[in-house]
Amino acid sequence: MTKRILQGEVVSDKGDKTIVVKVQRKFRHPFYGKVVSRSKKYHAHDEKNKYKKGDLVKIIESKPISKLKTWQVIEKWYKYKQNYKLLIIQEQRELSA
Repeated sequence: MTKRILQGEVVSDKGDKTIVVKVQRKFRHPFYGKVVSRSKKYHAHDEKNKYKKGDLVKIIESKPISKLKTWQVIEKWYKYKQNYKLLIIQEQRELSA
């Protein structure tokens, strides 16, 4: 079976070698048709304690490391959401030029 990869924001880095990642998803409500937003928090293993609160990271499923940790951090996605939004705007300008 393939391992799931999720993207989310680090909301806590207080634990040793552990971060808490908040993953948001959006879906259309089956009956009402409204777009609904849901979020879930995952505890992920961060071996070197290098990810800080506010970082956007990718996590992958792994074997259980502890009672709550069954995910590992793959890489930093972008440092802050604002920088990510600016990067998307710059890419769109480059493509249109």
